[in-house]
Amino acid sequence: FDLFHIYTVDEHTLKVLGNLRGFAIAEKEHEHPLGNAIFDRLPKPELLYIAGLFHDIAKGRGGDHSQLGAADVMTFCLDHGLSQYSARLCAWLVSNHLTMSTTSQRRDISDPDVVHEFALIVGDQVHLDYLYLLTVADIRGTNPKLWNDWRASLLRDLYVFTSRALRAGLENPLERTELIEETQQQATTVLNLLDPSLPERVKPFWEHLGDDYFLRSTADEVAWHSRALTGISDDDLPVVLARVGHRGTEVFVYARDQEFLFAATCSLFDRLGLSIADARIITADNGMTMDSYVVMDLDGNPVSNPHQLQEIELRLHEGLAQPRSVRRETNRVLKRQLRAFSTATELRFIEDASNARTVLEVVTADRPGLLARIGWSLADQGVRLQNAKISTFGERAEDVFFVTDANNCALPQQRLDAIRTTLKNDIISGL
Repeated sequence: FDLFHIYTVDEHTLKVLGNLRGFAIAEKEHEHPLGNAIFDRLPKPELLYIAGLFHDIAKGRGGDHSQLGAADVMTFCLDHGLSQYSARLCAWLVSNHLTMSTTSQRRDISDPDVVHEFALIVGDQVHLDYLYLLTVADIRGTNPKLWNDWRASLLRDLYVFTSRALRAGLENPLERTELIEETQQQATTVLNLLDPSLPERVKPFWEHLGDDYFLRSTADEVAWHSRALTGISDDDLPVVLARVGHRGTEVFVYARDQEFLFAATCSLFDRLGLSIADARIITADNGMTMDSYVVMDLDGNPVSNPHQLQEIELRLHEGLAQPRSVRRETNRVLKRQLRAFSTATELRFIEDASNARTVLEVVTADRPGLLARIGWSLADQGVRLQNAKISTFGERAEDVFFVTDANNCALPQQRLDAIRTTLKNDIISGL
């Protein structure tokens, strides 16, 4: 009984099977064109149905339901005359049916190392195709409100990135320099179509952005940002851009790097009645910060009204001119449904040595202004946010923050306990 799993396991399973069947029906192609295209090339579609039937069959029996279900489906397949390969594929799908959604929602999929790690789990394009379809069907069959443009784009991007990694060969992971060059070339093509003079004019601007920006931004985003920022002066700062993108409402902030900027932005979004689905915080070599957000209204829908987009730009431009002065308190009221649930607050730190940063995982009850409260608490303790993956499952928030100290290094071990205690107290005080 929660606000995320709104169906019993049997009803959920039937809905998942119905979603899988929808990939095979031409009349439903408009709902998920990529899914239908992938389904058409599956060598044995019946294996997808079997995996869907068994993916949650072991829930409620104690233990890991994915592993228990994998053993059940292996026995079922062999008892019914399927080949060893087919049985192993079904078992692998049941065992890993949460892996793709977890990776897309809790890991930084713009990091080539994360994509390579996921590609190693998948192994080949056939396994990726089956897993992608099962994952989409599973999420759509859990809660109708859960499936939105943002979650669809996360899975689609991970699918595309992984397909590219598999084509290159698992023994030849894509180099960061190759990805940066590819993004810049594609962005140059877009800019040239808009104005042939733009590609040459943006070159000086690009020199100061750093590799991280081009690794974590799409070519379309680079072109959008570059066109707007070329030729601006200090008097124009902060620059705020808002548009409707394929992932939701995209908001971009370009400002001088300073404390409390993320926390203030979260508070301003909260006052505008917007929830944050994703946040990317990038500091350029020239001391500027380039923050990208995907936001939704409180019903989980993108904001598309031109007047509302203008209001977002205006309110953030005004508020972020003095981020320290932004009021911290939320003006939103806790929804009635959320009052019926109690979720324990859990915090965990994981070292991300390869990127010289620390991963902070926060699990707690979802509440209005939660993300802003976390942002203010971290900023007060001198912790800098580099990236965030925001996930809300009904009444439960599961957010991942990639953080550093003031010198952009991983947090010292001796500071973790104090940060954890203060942050947990700040979160609980707002529940």
